[in-house]
Amino acid sequence: MQLEGKVALITGGGSGIGKATAGLFAREGCRVAVLDLERHEVERVANGIKHDGGQALCLQADVSRPADLDEAVRRIVGHWGRLDIVFANAGINGLWAPLEEITPGEWDRTLDTNLKGTFLAVRAALPELKKRGGSVIITSSVNGTRMFSNTGATAYAVSKAGQVAFAKMAALELARFDIRVNVICPGAVETNIGENTQMRDLEEVRAPVEFPQGVMPLTHGKSGCPEQVARLVLFLASAASDLITGTEIWIDGGESLLQG
Repeated sequence: MQLEGKVALITGGGSGIGKATAGLFAREGCRVAVLDLERHEVERVANGIKHDGGQALCLQADVSRPADLDEAVRRIVGHWGRLDIVFANAGINGLWAPLEEITPGEWDRTLDTNLKGTFLAVRAALPELKKRGGSVIITSSVNGTRMFSNTGATAYAVSKAGQVAFAKMAALELARFDIRVNVICPGAVETNIGENTQMRDLEEVRAPVEFPQGVMPLTHGKSGCPEQVARLVLFLASAASDLITGTEIWIDGGESLLQG
């Protein structure tokens, strides 16, 4: 199996892309630490992996809190003795609103979860990753990288663009330790991230743009599914991508080519 004997930390692992990736990694022989803010979600995912014969560890944590991430890595190493893969996937849509209506606190909440949370997860894992090398995969988005037409999603787009810059800087810095750092940029995927989206007064600032019918050309308008994204994460975590680092890969069925 592609990840036999490896240990992975997956943030935002309780649902959506994180959940799908945790299950796929486990089926490929990886021991998976599932981290999320909601305890019941990580328990459900971890228990499902164990039921299917895999190995999983439940970690409840807030990715915006350094102490939570440091403790998570300590628990992983204490349990399995190593850490090889970090999938920094936790994220929120946050508030989508006109610029003057976004409070500093609302801005910080989005940036703290998406961008700071990515930094903290990688930072906490580095002492272990440097021992044997490894792979870091970061979930960004088409927003802020190819698409800028979702008016009002400024904080979200900035956080996603920042993740790409972070990955490129980290890829060069960490290459001498055989640590690869890459980014995935999904388009519309069937997840529950919309549940943490707050939209306010967007009619005032929405750009008057008409897009061709159908969101994803490749899928005739249907959204992607988490399992499709998980397969890309598996590729980037495995030795099959051993010469790829500092790279963003869009997985959106051509959506961002229409809506950039």
